[in-house]
Amino acid sequence: MVRSAVFNSSPWIFLTKLGIVEPALSLFQQIYIPLSASKEIFSKPDESAGKMKELQKKRQVNVLKARSIRLVDALGNRLGRGEAEAIAIAIEMDADVVCLDDYPARSEAIRLGLKVKGTLGIIRRLMELDKFECNLEDLSENLKKINFRVSNKVFWEVFRDIDQK
Repeated sequence: MVRSAVFNSSPWIFLTKLGIVEPALSLFQQIYIPLSASKEIFSKPDESAGKMKELQKKRQVNVLKARSIRLVDALGNRLGRGEAEAIAIAIEMDADVVCLDDYPARSEAIRLGLKVKGTLGIIRRLMELDKFECNLEDLSENLKKINFRVSNKVFWEVFRDIDQK
C-alpha cells in the first residue's frame, strides 16, 4: 500500500462518478486534497461533493492549504490553481503520489521529481488487485459519458495487457 497521495479534483470527481472512489482511496494510507481542489469539488452539489463531505467527517480525507504560496503562484502561471496546489502539497508533505489527469500538470509534477497517477492508472491498479472488474469497452464508453477526455490510443495503452474477467 502506498503511504500518501495528494488528489487534484479531476481524479476525485471521475472516480466518484464511476462509483469507485472508496476502493481507489483504499490504495493509500493518507489522502490529501488541496483546499482549492476541495472548493472546486464543492462548487457543484453532486455525488463528488457528497462523498468528499462524508469522507472528511470520517477523517479519511484531509483538506490542506499549501504553505508555499510562492510555489503555487509560480506553478499557477502554467497550471490550474488546484493542480498547482496539489503539486506544492505533494512536495511539502513528501507524498508518495500526486493524482493528476491534466497532461501539463502531470509533466510538471514529473519534472519536479514526483510520482504521478491519474484516473486511468488508479483504475488499472484496482483491476490488477481485483478491487474493480469491468469490460474495457464499457469503461471507455462510461468515461466518455462522464466527460473524461482521453484519446483511444492512450486509453488502450494504459490497459493493453489487462486481463478481462
